[in-house]
Amino acid sequence: MELFESMKQKIADRNIKIVFPEATDPRILGAVARLYAEELLEPVLIGNKEEIVAAAHDRGLKTERFTIIDPDKFDRWDEMVESFVERRKGKATKEDAEKILKDVNYFGTMLTYMGITDGMVSGIIHSTGETVRPALQIIKTKPGISRTSGAMLMVRGRDQEKYIFSDCGININPNAQELAEIAVDSAKTATLFDIDPKVALLSFSTKGSAKSPEVDKVIEATKLVHEMAPDLKADGELQFDASYVPSVAALKAPNSEVAGQATVFVFPDLQSGNIGYKIAQRFGGFEAIGPILQGLNKPVSDLSRGANEEDVYKLAIITATQTLLD
Repeated sequence: MELFESMKQKIADRNIKIVFPEATDPRILGAVARLYAEELLEPVLIGNKEEIVAAAHDRGLKTERFTIIDPDKFDRWDEMVESFVERRKGKATKEDAEKILKDVNYFGTMLTYMGITDGMVSGIIHSTGETVRPALQIIKTKPGISRTSGAMLMVRGRDQEKYIFSDCGININPNAQELAEIAVDSAKTATLFDIDPKVALLSFSTKGSAKSPEVDKVIEATKLVHEMAPDLKADGELQFDASYVPSVAALKAPNSEVAGQATVFVFPDLQSGNIGYKIAQRFGGFEAIGPILQGLNKPVSDLSRGANEEDVYKLAIITATQTLLD
């Protein structure tokens, strides 16, 4: 896919380190072997070295180049514990930290927070909560962003069509402020994939065709987007057909600079976003890549537990590319 070839060129030779806490899973090991072979980034595996080597050998993989960090033998353990206690600001004692950091997701997140690695990919055997919670507690969100969100990269054909759908994985019912933050952050994500961001804030109404508190939320969010990012092309409230189909846009929103040509679609709540991307995936033949976590100070990516080796490989490349964002 040309999209990933472009991302590979962006991250090559930058020595970006991505940590994988679920290091004995064969899907992780297969993807890591590919990333090593292509010299795209520097994978870091967490766990007992003998167990990881044995799991790799079961797959016929050579481990000479693998970077493995065993929490039980980590030479900066005391520093990590102290750093965690300080970061949690009284919410964890030293004794708490020593227990919590035995969890591979917390350990991997701390490696990223301390700058030992640049990002993390997890979730292939852990829930979203187990992956995201440490990131929210330790890495935290960027200034001006109150919550992280989950974007899906939707691709069809040989990159003729590329879109961002948000939020499809995290926030159940964001308020207007949170929806605006998701829109602005999703536009930044779009630029990673060479997508010119034109943001549609979606609703079941277009420009006042319906009245309800749900519509009012989207209208307010659109106003906030314009305040937060005056140069960003964004419009709402728009129905999906008005945001995507030029002929419908000409009828329903003729004065919009986004309607009929949107590339970033911001859904008003999680259920519509999740349903929407899966309809596009199953009925429309789009490949859905993600969720890509947005808004964190450093990138952490959450795999689906149904992911395959190719999914791990691609999400690792995306995570490495996210480190290039300001």
